[in-house]
Formats: sequence, C-alpha cells, structure tokens
Amino acid sequence: MKRVVKIAVAAIFTSFLGCAFLTHSAALRKNLAERDSIAYWTAARLLIHQQNPYDSTRVLELERQLGYPEDKPLVLRTPPWSLCVILPLGPVNPFQAWILWISVSLGSLLIAMRLCWKIYGLDVVPRNVFTMVGYTFAPVPACLVAGQMGLVLLLGLVLFLWWESDHPYLAGAALLLPFAKPHLLVLFWFALLLWMLAHKKRRIAIGFTVALTSATVLALLFDPHVFQHYRGMLQQASIGYEFIPALSGVLRLLFFRREFWVQFIPMTAGLVWCVWFLIHNQHNWNWRQHGPALLVVSVLTTPYAWLTDEVVLLPAILQAVVVVYQTRAYMKVGGRLVLVMFALLNALLLLILKAKIPFATGIYFWSSMVWFAWYLYGWRRLAAFEKHDPIL
Repeated sequence: MKRVVKIAVAAIFTSFLGCAFLTHSAALRKNLAERDSIAYWTAARLLIHQQNPYDSTRVLELERQLGYPEDKPLVLRTPPWSLCVILPLGPVNPFQAWILWISVSLGSLLIAMRLCWKIYGLDVVPRNVFTMVGYTFAPVPACLVAGQMGLVLLLGLVLFLWWESDHPYLAGAALLLPFAKPHLLVLFWFALLLWMLAHKKRRIAIGFTVALTSATVLALLFDPHVFQHYRGMLQQASIGYEFIPALSGVLRLLFFRREFWVQFIPMTAGLVWCVWFLIHNQHNWNWRQHGPALLVVSVLTTPYAWLTDEVVLLPAILQAVVVVYQTRAYMKVGGRLVLVMFALLNALLLLILKAKIPFATGIYFWSSMVWFAWYLYGWRRLAAFEKHDPIL
C-alpha cells in the first residue's frame, strides 16, 4: 500500500510539473539566453562541428541569435576534458538542450541526495528533515536557476564517497566530474593525491586516469587544437582583472585590488591546514567522515568560485545536520538560537536569489563562510558530545 501511495504521489507530481512546463514554455524559451547553460550549448554546438568551443566571437554570434543582450559572451571556462559532459547538448536545439541539461541536473541532485541519505542519514535522522534541508540549501536552487554544472560535480563527489571502499575503479572514474573545476577543490585533490601515494591506492588512480584520458581524447577527436584554444580563451578572458565574489576575491578587492596573487593566499593557508588535518587523522582516515571537511575548507579558500559552485558542499551540510540532530537532546537555548540564525541566513540567500540579483555583484560572497561556520558548529557539537562536555 505504501508503495502504491508513493507511485501515486510521484505521478501527480510529474503531471503537475508537466502542466507547469507547458504553461510556461513560451517564457522559458524567451529566457534561455539569461541562463549560464547557454554557454554549454554553444560550446557543444561548435565542438560537434569541429570548431573551437572557446571562440568568443562565434559563441557571441550564436548567443545573439537567442536574444543574448550583453556585449561580453558567456564562454565556457572549464578545461577540455569537461567537454564530454556537455557534448550531448550539441545536436539538439537550444530549448531541447536546456530541457536535457535541467533533467541531468535534477537527476544528479536526486541520486546525490539518495546516496547522502544512505551514507549519513539512514536510521539516524527523519527522512523529511534530511530532504528538506538538502533541497532548500541555497546553492541548490541557485544552480538549477542558473543552469550551472555544479550538481553534476556534486554527483561525482558523492559517487566517489559511495564507491571508494568497495569499487575503487568506479570511484576514481567518478572523480572526472568534479575535476571539471579543479580549482574549486584544491585541498581535496591535494589530500587525495597524498592519500593515494601513502596507501598505494592504485585502483582509484587507474580509474581516474582512464576516465580523464578518455575524456581528453574525445575532446581532441572533435578539436585537435582544443588545449591551445582553451589557453587562448583564458588569456583573452583576463580573469586576473575580474572581480570574483568569493572570500579571496573580496579580500583582494578590499586590500590589494591590483595584485591577483593575493587571491591565492587563503588557499595557501588552507594547504597548510590540510597537511595538519591529514597527519592528525592519518590512523583513522575515512573519506565519508573526513572528506566533507576538505570540501568545506576548499570552497572557503578557493581563489575562484560562485554561489552555484558551493552546491558541492551538500554532503558536508547534511553530515552536520545529522550530527546536530543526534545531539538535539543536549541542545540548550543558545544552540536553538544558533540553528535559527543559520536557517535565517540560508533563507536570506534564497530571498536574494528570488530578487534575481546577479551573482557578479558580490552580494553572495559571505555564503561560503556560513557553510564553514555551520560545519564547524556540527563538528564541535560532536566533539563535545563524545567528551561529555556541555553542549550549546
């Protein structure tokens, strides 16, 4: 009976989505050029015709045909091995590509949430609490609205956590997805490399190498000069002169506006912490337990990130939710106020998103600090609980 109810609810929900889609299809077509996913379609379109997917002139021509109003085109900035992810968008028209991309993003979110539930929440926290927190985590709707690839990166990370112990080849291959933006998780990659060398995890390394090589060869088959084109795009984009609404970008803007290297100072400090964290936990290292901490600090200290990229922190957010829920019986008034504060800050981000304030304005720069503080709060509660100390 319970299964029948679930099927009925799913059918009703699907019908509702279908009706909403048909009702608003004209508006969706009109707003295609306002979403970042348009850069994925233009790159894939150029690539399947064996053209340069990073050519700003051709990209702008295609985007103008869809009503893109700006003078600066939205050009794909991820490296050539990431092109395999967006390649299926090329053969279809822009609207079909958007539908396909949103379907992939939603599918990635659903799978990631389900696996996170099995890893962290099963028999520990009510499913509705776990689900509500996951789907209302501000970067999730931000990623869906913008059409960014953050949810695909998230899926790769969660698959790695799920497969790492039992299916190392698959775990290594899954890491190809988050490696589409290697700068985002520098501490994670650094720790992974040291861990693989120290523990001789050859199978994970082989899985990752095979996936990376295959993706690179695929890109080279369509565009033999794709790496030269990628380097030329980076030089033309002049990223060093852009304002990046991350913590590192804001620090540079406030104190050393003309010095691009300043954006790498937080990451350097993060690498020092990463070495200490690895040494401190070397005897009981577990990627499911310790990996999320690397994600949180990586995003906090990265030199280049947007709110939509922070969706990769979903496992860490949910892990902290489970810890807080487990220790709820010891929560005092101060702890309840802390929970309310974090909920309000997340709600504020959702309201800013609803107001359609552009990401480039910098108004979202503080979000990574909120996620860091939330994760740290969860870990401190767990440590105090294990030591039988008073908990807020």
